[in-house]
Amino acid sequence: MRRVRALLLATSVVATACSSGGFFRPYEYEEEIYLSLDGSATVYVNSSLAALNALRGASFATSPAALVDRAKVREFYTTPVTRVLSTPTSSRRSGRRFVHVKLDVSDVRKLGEAAPFSWSTYSLTRDADRYVFRQKIGAAASVNGGMNAGTNLATNVGWTGNELVAFRLHLPSEIVYHNAGPGNPRRGNILVWEQPLSDRRRGEPLSFDARMKTESILYSTLKLFGVTFLVVAALFVLLIWWILRQGRPTAASS
Repeated sequence: MRRVRALLLATSVVATACSSGGFFRPYEYEEEIYLSLDGSATVYVNSSLAALNALRGASFATSPAALVDRAKVREFYTTPVTRVLSTPTSSRRSGRRFVHVKLDVSDVRKLGEAAPFSWSTYSLTRDADRYVFRQKIGAAASVNGGMNAGTNLATNVGWTGNELVAFRLHLPSEIVYHNAGPGNPRRGNILVWEQPLSDRRRGEPLSFDARMKTESILYSTLKLFGVTFLVVAALFVLLIWWILRQGRPTAASS
């Protein structure tokens, strides 16, 4: 009985956290970049179809009863600088359809050439012993007169005004500076910039700046592991030598 109560309490805590955005933030639109020091990246986009229409000028059917056209989503994100790595998946939240896309980008500095990301400019440069990543996000498609720019869009898809968008950056080396604000970096060397969806629709600009060391965390970890292994091996050899020395008879005893 005690275990059942504990399980119910844990379930209640998780449900409360999820509903209040404590652990899981219900983003309406999210871009997530896993960056490598050579400039290549894996990019994930998680977005409602309504947000893609409003922010990126797409024309997906937003009716809750409509099926997600995965082929059309793949086509939307297939460009000369982006490659869709797997079939887009879909989900539903708050009565809206969401899509989830995974992309391969050979050079993140060219990502802004792809129409779904053309509101941004991306740069990755080396400054002495630092790599500097910058991203500037400009106007949404609706601000520029794109599709679904009407004032009734929010009412039509059930937006309440509390929706958020996020831009998440996973960096491969130690962060020495960022402008992501309090609470960053998060576990796993992650930086997150958030903005109300209403501000993003109005085109309120965002500017990201993150600076990191030139040595990747993986390389640093492997190097540390190698040094630790050598130290342990040396101590082991010394221990064997000491044991053998203790067991050797002296000239006096013989």
